[in-house]
Amino acid sequence: MPAVLLLPAGKALTVRTAADAFLDSLTNPNTVRNYGIAVGKTAEHLGEGRPLATVADDEIGEALELLWGRSAVNTWNARRGAVLSWTSWCAERGYDGPVVPVWAKRMPPPDSDTPVRTKMAIDRLIARRDVHLRGKTLWRMHYETCARSEEILDVNIEELDLAGRRCPVKSKGALPKVRRRGAARADYVLETVFWDAGTARLLPRLLKGRTRGPVFVTHRRPGPGKVLSARDVCPDTGLARLSYGQARALLDQHTAHAGPGTGWDLHEYRHSGLTHLGKAGASELMLMAKSRHKKAENVRRYFKPSAEAIAAVTSLLAPATGAGDRFGLPLVL
Repeated sequence: MPAVLLLPAGKALTVRTAADAFLDSLTNPNTVRNYGIAVGKTAEHLGEGRPLATVADDEIGEALELLWGRSAVNTWNARRGAVLSWTSWCAERGYDGPVVPVWAKRMPPPDSDTPVRTKMAIDRLIARRDVHLRGKTLWRMHYETCARSEEILDVNIEELDLAGRRCPVKSKGALPKVRRRGAARADYVLETVFWDAGTARLLPRLLKGRTRGPVFVTHRRPGPGKVLSARDVCPDTGLARLSYGQARALLDQHTAHAGPGTGWDLHEYRHSGLTHLGKAGASELMLMAKSRHKKAENVRRYFKPSAEAIAAVTSLLAPATGAGDRFGLPLVL
């Protein structure tokens, strides 16, 4: 049984002790690494040996501004969020300490610089004779589902609902649920993605009678030294699941215009699909449902109603027939 760390209360708690205790409470290694940068540098700037209770709110804000005030917006938001989690964690446990000041605000995320490919360009690429059926199906499925690349690549054949043109995918950031005694279970949050006729025509041809295993597989069997889980290997052919790196290289191979690494990115299919839906008049709520974003601000960049749509909704504000008579004004037709 691991030793229990008893922390001193109130003003006896130093900045470094509070930072180490907060980081030790985190279980995800990626979170520990990312939060460790923000919390560690902030603690070092404030003075690691100082009592936490003597640190003022503005000192936290000034440290953030000095360390990351000129960084990219996403970097600022990430570092600020880590320090905010740290100070909130301390407050929840009754430790005297500062909070992130109101003036150190979270910055609005910048507009995405991901290119939007036209429908004609997407259709032309998928129609090319030199593109294998696997690539055609993968790219069309990416575009029509507007799903994340990892979600589509992780799908197995037995999970497909070909008649309903849908399948469940593991949601972003899904973590295994934990039992009371700490044993992990293989339970994940699943969300449904939908495709249309383009994918529906290609999928049966790609599967070729296979009924289980990964939908997208490599063209060669894995080497003897490569260890894979049973879920990542087709039991009928012995082929392994197509990885994200392999899928990205495949797309780059057919779209590069100035050497390797200059082609399209897999995320562009999701980005382009949502943008096309927004331009076609899909509502913000429908875009959230399609993309499965949890925050409206993340889909607002795709919500671009046309001038005709704005004119149509403006017509709802027109006075009703006979309204001029009620106000003693002439009715203009």
